[in-house]
Amino acid sequence: MPTGTWWFIGAAWGELLLATLLLTARGTHSRDSGTADRDAMPAPQALALLRGGRRAAVTVALVALHQRGAVAAGRKHTIRANGGPGRTRDPVQLGVHAALHRALALRALALRPEARRAVDTLRGELRGAGLLRPLARLWAARALLGCVPLTVLAGPFATGASGTGLAGALAAGLPPVLVAVALLRLPATTRAALRLLDGLRERYPLPAHRREVTDGRQVQLYVALYGDAALALFLPRFSRDGGLLDRPREHEGPRGGDRNRPPADGGPGEGGPVR
Repeated sequence: MPTGTWWFIGAAWGELLLATLLLTARGTHSRDSGTADRDAMPAPQALALLRGGRRAAVTVALVALHQRGAVAAGRKHTIRANGGPGRTRDPVQLGVHAALHRALALRALALRPEARRAVDTLRGELRGAGLLRPLARLWAARALLGCVPLTVLAGPFATGASGTGLAGALAAGLPPVLVAVALLRLPATTRAALRLLDGLRERYPLPAHRREVTDGRQVQLYVALYGDAALALFLPRFSRDGGLLDRPREHEGPRGGDRNRPPADGGPGEGGPVR
């Protein structure tokens, strides 16, 4: 293997090191999840965004709107507006409701401009709180990681390696490429956000029965923390008919979610208003 190839492999490791520093550097506003209490914790939409991204945040907003009767399941696994948004000042809920000019599937709804702007604003607030990596730093790190395989491939061709020399150069360059791929899969959430989510899941384990929860906002919190599992527990029919579940439970019958449905004024479940 030509000696000059090692310079390219060294450059690839240097790109990895710089990208790692960008991804792991602590923000100045990082918070300790152990001190978070009910008043200080982020809103359910924010927690959902940290856990599952844009779609999860929109889903929690839809749950809150459904609890007030502002949205309902439409035809063919869509969501439709069902009146005004109710008494809320939450920007994500207002943005999601404003996007429902017609019945939309969840994926399409999450991409509507009104919903995107609201979620992007929330994303910016979470970056300022140290719960999401700064956007410029994240893009820079991903650009460096994307350059790693290019640098590794450029080395042997720039130095004219061939035969066993080419095979040796590619083998030596494989480790940094694999590390770069692994780092590209890192979430945008910071370690502080992961500690926050873990702490809240420990503090609020998913209950075994929906009747154990009488607070509509707690239902939103459970959906934010647990996603599909909480949706299937607390709002089975709305989640299934509205297409909110990532993996609908096919074994349920067409009305399988209604067997334990409380009356319309029966609390935080399906049809129950938030008090």
